[in-house]
Amino acid sequence: MKTKGEIEAEISEAIVRFEIDYMGRGPKEARSHIVDDLIVVRLKGMLTPAEQQLTKTADGVELIKKMRSTIIDNAKLNFHG
Repeated sequence: MKTKGEIEAEISEAIVRFEIDYMGRGPKEARSHIVDDLIVVRLKGMLTPAEQQLTKTADGVELIKKMRSTIIDNAKLNFHG
């Protein structure tokens, strides 16, 4: 049986793999925590330099959110399709 720490590490590794496969790059740091029935994943260093520039305006933040949501939706279709 795996320890909680081993499971958390596997979750982090899976998220990093997803980010690399679907976003083209991974985070600088990934940490996962299991708290009761909740999984929390913290990713640091996710934004590209271009995205960092876009975060300076509200419209830019919305653009990043829409783009990343679209990529995740497409990944879901590819995973289930």
